[in-house]
Amino acid sequence: MKKKILFKELLTKHPADIAEILSHLSDEQAAEILRKLAVRKAAAAPLGEMEPEESAEILDELSHDEAIGILGRMDPDDAVDLLAALPVDAQRSFLAQMDAKEAKVLIDLLAYSPDTAGGLMSPEVVALPLDMTAAEAIDELRRRSEEVETVYYAYVVDDDHSLKGVLALRDLALSPPTTRLAELLLKDVTTISVDTDVEEVGLIFDKYNYIALPVVDDTGKLLGIITVDDVIDVIRKEATEDFLKFSGIVGGDEEPLSPPAVAVRKRLPWMAANIIFNLLAVTIIAGFENTLAQVVILAAFLPMITDMGGNIGIQAIGVAIRGLALGKVSFQDLWRVLRKEVAVGLLNGLLLGLQIGVIAYFWKGNIYLGVIITVAMWINVLLAGIIGTAIPFIFNRLGKDPAMMSGAFLTTITDATGLFIFLGLATLVMHRLV
Repeated sequence: MKKKILFKELLTKHPADIAEILSHLSDEQAAEILRKLAVRKAAAAPLGEMEPEESAEILDELSHDEAIGILGRMDPDDAVDLLAALPVDAQRSFLAQMDAKEAKVLIDLLAYSPDTAGGLMSPEVVALPLDMTAAEAIDELRRRSEEVETVYYAYVVDDDHSLKGVLALRDLALSPPTTRLAELLLKDVTTISVDTDVEEVGLIFDKYNYIALPVVDDTGKLLGIITVDDVIDVIRKEATEDFLKFSGIVGGDEEPLSPPAVAVRKRLPWMAANIIFNLLAVTIIAGFENTLAQVVILAAFLPMITDMGGNIGIQAIGVAIRGLALGKVSFQDLWRVLRKEVAVGLLNGLLLGLQIGVIAYFWKGNIYLGVIITVAMWINVLLAGIIGTAIPFIFNRLGKDPAMMSGAFLTTITDATGLFIFLGLATLVMHRLV
């Protein structure tokens, strides 16, 4: 009895809330609930709200017929994301047994890269002919309201299905019934090319506050629509992926409950690469072995010099990556951004250098040690800010992911420069330090 009551409560929840509940259950338990939801034709929406990898695992617990029934009711853009998370053999098996028309839609969508507008769009878009009247258009919109994902706008196309303009639903509703759509359409339409990168799509929506935008091919033919809810998902996913990549997680897609073997595979490559990169710092320290042997206290300050350079560089990288990701700056703005970082580095470096220099002087009573640490910290902070700013811009210009590439290069360069400056200065005045 309790299960029935809980299931009735489940039916009253939003699909996103149901998806969250399913994600906390075992695959077997989630599949059992999906079966019950499917009887009420309510399984497709929650499954579409889940991460494709999660929904694919649950789908694997269902029979072939059950899975096909749910896939057929999902929005095409959600269904294709789920299919893309399945092995190729499973994809072909499902598509072969689906309705031919539905299968063709999904096959066409699978042909687009998931990182492009084509992989993000829904083909369910209302396209109306130019010679249709306002009354006929309203009837058509009513008829198709259950078929399409959303109806924010109506799009007008010619006989070749090329986009000619957009209709504001308000204008359509208030126009005389016999008015032709060719007289009502707005011809200045913002469109998105099917090959546009999803990050650029997100920037367009963010900048102009669109609710939905049409997707077209190179000839202007209307292919589908992208809605703001899809873009929000992309922005969230890209932001979390960039954070993980910057942390050294290969691919940027590790989950907290991923199997240990998966976590090791994601994390180990960059860590192994870091060992190779850090050999440069080791080499520099070894080169000043005689200095360190005679002035042992220098070794106590090495971690502070390298850590401060790394921290300053990470701050600069974070600001640069965020600006690039949001489209606030581009490679052409590099020199302006660098001038700002130089000013910041000069001030921060001086204040931080004086702080540690004064501490060193009172600790060891040697003014030369205090001056060396002050100057080394000042220069290292300045260089770390410049390097941390420049690296993301350079990698972005080269078509590489700044979040993935910047961290390891930053720590290698800042460690090497900080150590060389500090130990080099100490060597120059070593007779004053002994």
